Amino acid sequence: MEFVEEKTPVTEGAASNRGESFAYRHTAEPDVGGIGAEIPLFREGHETSWSDHAAAVRAARPRPGRAGGLRVAIVHEWLDTYGGSERVLEQFLVCFPSADIFAVVDFMGERERGFLQGRKVQTSFVQRLPFARRYFRHYIGLMPIAMQQLDLSGYDLVISSNHAVAKGVLTGPDQVHISYMHSPMRYIWDLQHQYLGQMGIDRGLKSIYARWQFARLRQWDVSTAHQVDYFVANSSYIARRVRRTYRREAMVIHPPVDIDHFVPGSRKEDFFLLACRFVPYKRADVVVQSFAHRGDRRLVVVGDGPEADRVRAAARGAPNIEFVGTVGRDVLIGLMQRARAFVFAAEEDFGITLVEAQACGTPVIAYGRGGAIDIVRTEKAEWQTGLLFDQQTPDAISEAVDRFETLEHQITSDACRMNALRFSEARFRAEIGGVVDRIFG
Repeated sequence: MEFVEEKTPVTEGAASNRGESFAYRHTAEPDVGGIGAEIPLFREGHETSWSDHAAAVRAARPRPGRAGGLRVAIVHEWLDTYGGSERVLEQFLVCFPSADIFAVVDFMGERERGFLQGRKVQTSFVQRLPFARRYFRHYIGLMPIAMQQLDLSGYDLVISSNHAVAKGVLTGPDQVHISYMHSPMRYIWDLQHQYLGQMGIDRGLKSIYARWQFARLRQWDVSTAHQVDYFVANSSYIARRVRRTYRREAMVIHPPVDIDHFVPGSRKEDFFLLACRFVPYKRADVVVQSFAHRGDRRLVVVGDGPEADRVRAAARGAPNIEFVGTVGRDVLIGLMQRARAFVFAAEEDFGITLVEAQACGTPVIAYGRGGAIDIVRTEKAEWQTGLLFDQQTPDAISEAVDRFETLEHQITSDACRMNALRFSEARFRAEIGGVVDRIFG
């Protein structure tokens, strides 16, 4: 059985039941339309206030001063390809250049691992198990043990980058553990039934075994939440999932997006753009169906994946829909620069491509769930960068495109670009550094 993940605003929150909220103010540059916001800090499971605990930590051992002198460990889930969580790891390493890296396994190829800058990754026993290079995800049942056997006792600060098991590392009372949450394990929580159905194991003995293993993982996942001192979520949507899953509050710091390469172009053309991996939850077929029903609008579709045949079949040979397959970054940037709007129907934890499109000066028409709510500024905002639709159906998308065409002249490329600046790599580093300084300062 294989368990897979898809790679790919700072908000205010309520204090935890047993803690006290504190806010650190950081304003990222440039400060446009409210960029930079209050970052509340929550620490759970302590009778004393956050400030009392911070004072106790400072008194417990010689202080290294500001965050730059801390002994830092960064715990990553696994390294096999460069995706969204690896972008976050890359920026963590810029923030903490002396940090040590831990992971369940490290099978990343030489061509992709340049962002590690030659750092050695300390791995678990799973690295040495039979066939682990190709099938390490099949060992998901052993990964909780693997996490807990990593020795992090020599560090002041532990940062886990979690979408599965990384937050399960063991830390002591004089250490601080910050968990950056890409998502709780979706396939054992709210997407369990969908996952089992897609894998074809929703019935029979395999299904019973999978459900039993999921139940064990859920118990472990909840119990390890108590080891985390501060949760940081990549979107307000994930902060809500953290609250529902672990009954914990999370501050929101959006992931870093490479907006320096995704920049506006000089002209627009008469087409809409869809770019994503062809997997079921992306709902690319629904976008294609919508445009197939309306032959007067051109759609360019970028991507590939296991659902490719189904997505292409949804077009029914419509001449206004063009499939270009997988393209390089420069070609994708060019398409984003020239498109009238970027159309997206998935419910994402965050949604990096939505930011990339807006960085190219292109409005976004997206499904109004998940991270899109944080990214797209709609009619309610002072300046608009797109709009949201409320159902993943062809009719809902067609109606949204109709609305967009009536508002298109009001949405400027400058507004889209300025909105994307809220998600820059520099802003991410500044906010992460600000939180650490607030804890250890």
